[in-house]
Amino acid sequence: MRSCVLFLAIAALHAQPPPRTFEVASIKPNQTAGESRRAGTSAGGLFTASNVTLKLLISRAYGVAEAQIEGGPGWIDTDTFDISARANTPLTLSREEVRPCLQALLAQRFHLATHTTTRQGNVFSLTVAKNGPKFQQHSGEGKPSIGVSSDSSTAAVSATKTPMARLAEYLSAQAGRPVIDNTALPGDYDFRVEWSTDPAKNPSAPSIFTALQEQLGLKLEATKGPIHIIVVDRAEQPSEN
Repeated sequence: MRSCVLFLAIAALHAQPPPRTFEVASIKPNQTAGESRRAGTSAGGLFTASNVTLKLLISRAYGVAEAQIEGGPGWIDTDTFDISARANTPLTLSREEVRPCLQALLAQRFHLATHTTTRQGNVFSLTVAKNGPKFQQHSGEGKPSIGVSSDSSTAAVSATKTPMARLAEYLSAQAGRPVIDNTALPGDYDFRVEWSTDPAKNPSAPSIFTALQEQLGLKLEATKGPIHIIVVDRAEQPSEN
């Protein structure tokens, strides 16, 4: 009986609409500097980020690559911050669920104002290579998870239960231009791909283009296409906690 009640309670939590704002949030200038930066969610409605720029936060809030963000004062791409915020839920917010909370936070604390536009430009098309994909569709339970790890010469994307559209979103940030998912692969997948970000330091490691083809059986091809642009009309240094 107790397990049944617990199951119903968990089901009720998942049935509730996700929160659209953070209850509390701390934003502080980052003091560590360095190349490492991180942003993610965890149980209890937590969102934490370290050594992140406002441009990266806008990228996470609106689901676009940093290359798709224009305008605003110069410091949005240089000044870095540490953030700890909590929404009113015991659950872990997905990447999509946390976006309205981030949008509200940026409007309240950075006084961010934006508008959107679309223009034709240089994009990459993500397609399946000749011999097909080299990864497996996810089976069984488990939560969607995807993340980027990097050091001074290499970067890697590791994913569990992840659709190709999400991979394209991550690659947009790494490739420096929007990546459009044209794989036509349905469902969710498990995969890992690693490549060199500095050939001078790691000449034996493949480029991102070679790594995708050799390790995942996917191709990135340069083409033209519509690009969704976020234009920053106003941004101010964050208000005090």
